Amino acid sequence: MVYKKKKRLAKSGKDTFNDTVVYFTDIQVLDSVKLDKGGFLPKRDLYTYQLKNYLEFDLKCPDYTCMIYFSENKKKLEKESAKVKGKYKKNKSIVLMPIDSDAFRFKKPEE
Repeated sequence: MVYKKKKRLAKSGKDTFNDTVVYFTDIQVLDSVKLDKGGFLPKRDLYTYQLKNYLEFDLKCPDYTCMIYFSENKKKLEKESAKVKGKYKKNKSIVLMPIDSDAFRFKKPEE
């Protein structure tokens, strides 16, 4: 997720359709990233793989589907995050698990 001042932010979530746990990160600034002409985050698939690899190898949680939400507007991203979390909170069998920013940070994929 991104907000202006030439900083880009990212927030992610992980979901598996066979589990009752949803992992999510804080909103993170993505330094030196510019959205493409269509307004999309370049190489966003590589950002989702960073989270997927963290879950599989560090947390031993395989087979999760990972998503990334991005924006140049921090308030917009916070609103989207609240909306997504709100949907999961409605289901009492789902547990939301935050991923600490000290444990996982997005890194700009190599060119």
